[in-house]
Amino acid sequence: MIHQQAPLNFDYQATTPCDPEVLEAMAPYWKDFWGNASSRQNTAGLYASAALSVTREKLASILKVKPERLIFTSGATEANNLALLGHARAKAIEFGKPGHLITVSTEHNSVLDPLRQLTREGFSLTELQPDSEGILSAEKLIQSFQNDTFLVSIMMANNEIGVLQPLAELSSLCRQKGVIFHTDAAQAFGQIDFDIDEIGIDLLTLSGHKIYGPKGIGALIIRENIPIHPLQWGGGQEQCLRPGTVPIPLAIGMGKAAELALETLNTRQKYLSSLRNKLWTDLKSEIPDLILNGSMEYRLPNNLNFTVPGVRGSQLQHSLRSNLICSSASACSNGAPSHVLRGIGRTLKESEASLRLSLGKETTISQVKSAINIIVKVVKDLKKDRLSL
Repeated sequence: MIHQQAPLNFDYQATTPCDPEVLEAMAPYWKDFWGNASSRQNTAGLYASAALSVTREKLASILKVKPERLIFTSGATEANNLALLGHARAKAIEFGKPGHLITVSTEHNSVLDPLRQLTREGFSLTELQPDSEGILSAEKLIQSFQNDTFLVSIMMANNEIGVLQPLAELSSLCRQKGVIFHTDAAQAFGQIDFDIDEIGIDLLTLSGHKIYGPKGIGALIIRENIPIHPLQWGGGQEQCLRPGTVPIPLAIGMGKAAELALETLNTRQKYLSSLRNKLWTDLKSEIPDLILNGSMEYRLPNNLNFTVPGVRGSQLQHSLRSNLICSSASACSNGAPSHVLRGIGRTLKESEASLRLSLGKETTISQVKSAINIIVKVVKDLKKDRLSL
């Protein structure tokens, strides 16, 4: 029997496998210590509650914030919704009317969709266009402030093109105006080092499954005294902001994954950026007309996104599928043309013929070389076929 070799995985920004140490940390809480942290009348519940407190303190310590600022959610999407809808509605109640919001057109849909929902509730929204490298300038943000602007949401690292925004500069402008600053750090956490309070972030979104933790868990970090209106009711868990039984194994898994990510951060950054740079240099050498999407200087170490001129996107994806796992857009875009690439000036055709390659800690130099060979062969074959027509 002939066994086909599994395709190479270059889609670690979509999700990551659970680290074995994460699985080991979670294991006892699925079967042996299965108590409900909200049921403190019994020993099992007390044990679960203590385990959750320890995990919250561990994760808060990694983030250099007080434990009470951390609210566990089902993931980054829920955290973004809670931050944006929750704060906007709370401020509308406080002011007696809706106000003005600012974001960037290249944000993840879990930011754009809640903000657009708020416009249906009477809020006004400005979606700023970044420059051709995907970066938002301070000047554009300054010009967009209005008298009733109260919330700005700009992601730390873009999920498609990996671009890092100048958050310290942007958040400083918000502080000067008395405007709350939210950032989606789902892609950045565990990949780059940052200090929430040093940057000046008021609301920060995290995800567990992007850092070799389990799916189904995330968190929202809230600065003290920032009002948040709950999106759900029915329990007092998570300071009444996220009612429902907290999944103890998942929370513990996220805490362990964050701990491991911090331990290996510097070495992993250097390792992945060196592999990513080789990937781009060698691909560009073999296919000179490739177009880099996003800034190379201000970029996640594990991300590469480029456009392949002269080929059809559907053919490119189909030809690569059996040998290489990668993405043509966000994992949450349902195959639609990338609004991120359109936002930095790519045409519809160019957006469809673009690839996002994202590396993980398991990625080897041998895999990078194989991926280069696969992409080069596929692109050259497709271009040759088009010329022969």
